[in-house]
Order: sequence, then structure tokens, then C-alpha cells
Amino acid sequence: MPAVRIDVLDVWSRQELSTIADAVQEALVATLNVPQRDRFHVVTAHAKSEFVFDRGYLEIPRSDRFVMVGVTLAAGRSVEAKQAFYADLCERLVAAVDLRPEDLAVSLIENQREDWSFGHGMASYLTIPRDQWR
Repeated sequence: MPAVRIDVLDVWSRQELSTIADAVQEALVATLNVPQRDRFHVVTAHAKSEFVFDRGYLEIPRSDRFVMVGVTLAAGRSVEAKQAFYADLCERLVAAVDLRPEDLAVSLIENQREDWSFGHGMASYLTIPRDQWR
């Protein structure tokens, strides 16, 4: 189960934020083998004083429409799958909300199956049979 955080400046409409979250989920499903129903996203629009980013880091110019996506997920995806996710998500956001490719940053944070609890105070992936995860 990926836990997704999407951070942006408060320049996007509610519809655009929903579209961004949908694109992230679609890219996760398409490239990282995430089940469609496995969706846990936090989308936060910030005032400029609350979301600080380097507008020229690595010589990439960023605008007020910068989107920062953080995905915490279980370890095990290949480098190729991760690269496919970055590319697919970028393509989807360019098409869906006219995002400039320069305005997307993605961070994947990996952990282990025992690091997840979905309720009942249990390590869900250790106690729930694997065929029930989807």
C-alpha cells in the first residue's frame, strides 16, 4: 500500500487537485503493480510561506505550479519500474493538468511489509493472507 503525499502551492483548483491525485494513482497501478483500490492520498495546498522549494535546483526552473509527490511503499520494485513510474506520472500530469515537466518532483520512500498497519493495531501484511491484499 503506498501512502501518497502531494504538496503544492495554493494555486490549483479543487478539480485540478483531484485530477493530480487520480493521475498519481493511475501511474502507480500502471507501473508499480499497485492494486487500484489501494489508495491512500493526502493532498495539501500551501501558502507560499508554508511550502518552500528551490526554484532552480539542478538547473531545473520551477514555477508556482510545482508539484511534489512523496510515495511511501513496500520495498522491492526494480530501478526500471521506478523510472517507468516517474516517466508515466509526468506524462499523465502534462496531459491532464498541463503541468510543465520541470514542475514535478517525486520521492519514493521504501519500507518493509511489517511497517504497515491498516487497523486493529496489527501488522496487516503479516496477519492478513496475501491473496486478500488486492
